[in-house]
Amino acid sequence: MLLLGFGVGLPLLLMSSRVNAAAVFAHYMVQNSFSYTTPAEWAADIAAAQAIGIDGFALNTAVDTYEVSKYPDAFNAAEAANFQMFISFDMTYDWAESDMVSLVATYAISPSYYKWNGNPLVSTFDGDAQDNDFWEGFKSDLANEGITISLAPAFIDYRDPSEATTMFSTYPSIDGFFNWWSWPADVAADLTTATDLAYQAGISAAGRSGPYIMAVSPWQFKELGGSNDWVEQSDELWKYRWEQAISDVQPDIVEIVTWNDYGESHYISDINPNVDLGDLAPLYVDGFDHGAWRTIAQYYITWYKTGSAPAITEDQVVYWYRAYPKAITCSEGDLPRNSEYPADAVFAFSMLTSPATITMTVGDSTASFDADAGVAIGSVPFSTQDGQTPVISIVRDGTTVKSGTGAKVISTSSCPYYNFNPLVGIVQ
Repeated sequence: MLLLGFGVGLPLLLMSSRVNAAAVFAHYMVQNSFSYTTPAEWAADIAAAQAIGIDGFALNTAVDTYEVSKYPDAFNAAEAANFQMFISFDMTYDWAESDMVSLVATYAISPSYYKWNGNPLVSTFDGDAQDNDFWEGFKSDLANEGITISLAPAFIDYRDPSEATTMFSTYPSIDGFFNWWSWPADVAADLTTATDLAYQAGISAAGRSGPYIMAVSPWQFKELGGSNDWVEQSDELWKYRWEQAISDVQPDIVEIVTWNDYGESHYISDINPNVDLGDLAPLYVDGFDHGAWRTIAQYYITWYKTGSAPAITEDQVVYWYRAYPKAITCSEGDLPRNSEYPADAVFAFSMLTSPATITMTVGDSTASFDADAGVAIGSVPFSTQDGQTPVISIVRDGTTVKSGTGAKVISTSSCPYYNFNPLVGIVQ
């Protein structure tokens, strides 16, 4: 047996590190609601999110008319379910400030519009191309309509921890900050919390009211051509990033990136077959389910909100793996940036009621790790044999108590399109 890369859960002394979490939101791409025609379709997403403890959706909204036209159904469904939402303006599009004011003013009165310190929360993706006068005017025009907001944008050009003080002095209009960066920055190393801690501290140092929003994400891969082909080192990200939130940062809000951004491979929702993903994204999304990642999210969401690691009542193993080794030559597409970083391996995240051994087999490649009650992670390398399917088992006292087989074989001989998007499954 080959022992690889396993780690046990955080020490017991960290289990009570968070006791007053504000909320957990999921970043929601409104563009992917194009096919939705009734509140019931929103209600299905909301029910799946609520089932794991997500409090609401941050509605990533572009200027396309159809996106704004989805808001009535979205908020009707949210109000019926006691679910929260707030607007996250996608500032990579050319928003008119007056349209932004109108959208916030229309929905801030909803009982399902999320409020921070009593004020409707507004966030963004990007937006630092606009100067402080723009954001000051946006807030002022809302105030003239009797709406005082809390503004916590994701200014994505601000990632360097040393620029936190500069950002808050450049933008006296902003109240908080959303750190979008939840993956390593083109390096084969784990993401640190340096950016989180610097901008979180910057809010307090600048005398702002917050919130500090920390992004937590399971993956990052995109293959849409040219500069839109990349992968980031994400093999064990879904575990350690949550633990950073709980033990190191303790943000006001955790925002999962994302619920349904299929094109960047960090979706945790089930794949909606009615969503039009264009011509290229389906080549690496279709058939690569991520729903089992929600099981991991539920565990950490509970921990984050309560301050204690929840008791595990059922033995489970969530596993994920790519269908092709990173060095394979595919028929179409281009080798993505950072393709050398991910490991050719199957990863297994155990959630156990009592100690057991997790065994992982892919053809002639086998590994195991001893896991305590709670959570742990391990991996097994891909086999050199073609067409092998991973098998993951929970073994206790010499007896296999549960076992599962991956839904896709790992092909080492052919690949139709470059794909670093993992398949996620569960043994339960």
